[in-house]
Amino acid sequence: MTSPLHVVCPHCDTVNRIPGDRLEEHPKCGKCKRPLFTGEPVELNALNFPIHLNRSDLPLVVDFWAPWCGPCKMMAPAFAQATAQLEPRVRLAKVNTEEEQVLAGQYGIRSIPTLILFKNGEEVVRQPGAMGAADIVRWVHTYL
Repeated sequence: MTSPLHVVCPHCDTVNRIPGDRLEEHPKCGKCKRPLFTGEPVELNALNFPIHLNRSDLPLVVDFWAPWCGPCKMMAPAFAQATAQLEPRVRLAKVNTEEEQVLAGQYGIRSIPTLILFKNGEEVVRQPGAMGAADIVRWVHTYL
């Protein structure tokens, strides 16, 4: 058994301890009993962003986007596909910059979409512009 990892529930934001070698076994949240991995990006806001950033041991890839942004809309299906490919070893999430302007400002988002890869609560790298699913997966693997 490998050492446990902290994984934040995408539904109730509870921090769960999961043995690292059991991530592939479709673990459920100890509190809400829902799956910890859904194959879909997690919607983050000012309240739950810090929990997912700082309390999870999984790398976090955040898509900063806006509903009026054409390239953001075009990239959304590719980002969802990348999520299905990268989970459970990486958490992918979305932040709507229209609703979360403080978060966008805090991270200096100047253009959208912008992807930021975080590890251990720290920014590793960012990539502005829309990307396809294979490019997102390749980009993440390059910097992990």
